[in-house]
Parts: sequence; structure tokens; C-alpha cells
Amino acid sequence: MRLANTMKSRDTHSIDTRRRCVAAGLGLPALAWTGALRAQSNAQLVIGWLFPVNRGDGAAARAFNDSMALLGWKLGSHYALEERYADGHVDRLPALAQDIAAKRPVVIVVYTATSARAAAAAAPTTPIVIAVGDPLSAGLVTNLARPGGMITGLSNVSSELNLKLVELLVEAVPKIKRIGFLADSTSTYHAAVVSSARRAAEHLRVEAVIADLARPEDIDGAMARLAKGKVQALILLASVWIGTFQPKIIGLAQAQRWPVVGTASRTPRLGGLFSYGADQGAMIRRAAYYVDRILKGAKPGDLPIEQPTTFELVLNLKTAKQLGITMPQSILIRATEVIE
Repeated sequence: MRLANTMKSRDTHSIDTRRRCVAAGLGLPALAWTGALRAQSNAQLVIGWLFPVNRGDGAAARAFNDSMALLGWKLGSHYALEERYADGHVDRLPALAQDIAAKRPVVIVVYTATSARAAAAAAPTTPIVIAVGDPLSAGLVTNLARPGGMITGLSNVSSELNLKLVELLVEAVPKIKRIGFLADSTSTYHAAVVSSARRAAEHLRVEAVIADLARPEDIDGAMARLAKGKVQALILLASVWIGTFQPKIIGLAQAQRWPVVGTASRTPRLGGLFSYGADQGAMIRRAAYYVDRILKGAKPGDLPIEQPTTFELVLNLKTAKQLGITMPQSILIRATEVIE
């Protein structure tokens, strides 16, 4: 995945100098504006990490730490990462954000705009870097080029991907006439993604059946409503927490013989038909660039929010075979990964 303003290499001398400054407790003078640089000579900088999903195998944090290391910041020597995960329960985010704020972080890295909102409420003077989210649709910023305030990072333009998902689904299964959409009613951009889904369905001349849900306990009821509505496929709309419960959702969909699609590659890996979206791992690695800039004194509001320029199309041909779907060559040749 190639992102705008891609990371530039730094010379060894500048990295070594920065390491010596941190280790000696001299700090980076430009950090003083955050008010968070420790005075102790042996103190580590604290970076917050607020994710609404579960930790999983820790791949996201490892990707971030690896990128930080390439930029000269070593976990355990130069900084400590205070990780907090809501395990798919968005109501836990405010308390988790408060817990992170108590650690006096120099910056907080978040996943999704909802996490950013919780972090901003808990630590209003602390820079926030969105690794994956849609801050513009969520109303957290009004301008991607110059966001202002304390929030910056990356946008995966989630609300704009629905048209592509519907296009690909109709191309893969031309007989589909009614598509179900699972929508997170707690999302800060719920209205935007639902409106986008309806427009996409209308454009492709299929019927959209929206099932809103606010918590994990609503999944069974939402899926039952979609079944009653006689949908023929399921699209997972952008959500803070729905992705955490994909194993259950996909299992219920398989019982109905619905192809399931979404924006995250985890969907086809769990048995969905395909996914189309930005490489989230690459976005998390790119978040380290923003943290590096902020630790060197840049104001978050002056750092443009980047958008991905390339997207992944991941297909699960095993699922397609189970559902009796013959994936057209026009889709196969565009796939970046095929699961067989």
C-alpha cells in the first residue's frame, strides 16, 4: 500500500543524536509544548494506545513498534506503550481513555474515530494520532490538509467504500436483488455510512435492508431481521466493534448461505466472500511516522491527514465454492490475494 507523503529515511547521525538526547534526559526541546516530557534522566516517554477491538495476537502493536524502531525509537528504552483494548465494548472506551490519560502520555494512538473522541475528552491537550478511522465523516476535523487542533493521522475513507463493495458484490453475484447491511448505531459516522450504503444500492438498482445494532447482544436480533427481510447477501458497514464479532456474524450468515463482504481483510479470512479496503496494517505502521513528527515538536494540527491511494481486494474462493458462486475473471484479475 502506498500512502501520500511516504516515510522518508533519516540519516544515522540524526537518529543517534535523538537517542542520546532521550537517554540523557535532555529531551527534545520542541516537546515542551505538550507538557509531558519527563524531567527524570532515566524516564521513558509514554505513548498511549487505545483500540476498541481485542488485542488478538498483538500484530498491530508489533507493527507500530517495529516502525518506531526504524525511526530510532526503541520500545522499553525510549518509550513505553500503554495499551488498552475495549474488546468490542465501546462503552468501555471513556474509562480506558481516562486510564491512559492518568499515565501522562506525550501522544495517544487510536483505532477509529470513536476512540479518538474518547481520548480527546480524557486528554484534551494531548496529541492524538488516528491509525485507522474516518475523522472527517465523524466531524473530528473539518479539513484533511490542515486539521488544526490536537488530532491528526490517517483516514481510511470508510463511508466512501460502500459503492465499491456493492459494485463488486453485484458483479460477483449478478442475481442479487436485496442486500443486507449491518450498521453500528453507536458509530460517530453512522449516518454517513448508512446514507452511503443506500446511495450505492440505489445506484446498482438493488434493495438495501439496513439492520442497526448498538451492542454485541443485538447481533442475533439484527441477523434475524435481515433473514425476515429475505436478503441474499450481507455487507458489514464500518464499525468500531462489529469486526470483533465477525466469527459469530459470519457463522450466522453461512447458515443462511449469504455471502459476507466488508472492508477488512479479516472478513474473507474468517469465511466471508471478499473484502475491499485499505491495508490497515500499513496504516498502523504509518501512524509511527506521525508519532515521530510529534515527538520532534510538530503540532498535530499542522500535519495533514493522509488517505490511502491503493486498496486490497482479498477473495476467499473456498467460500465462493461452498456458496456455488463462480467468481468472474474480471474480479479474479484484480485480486491482491486469493484464499483457496
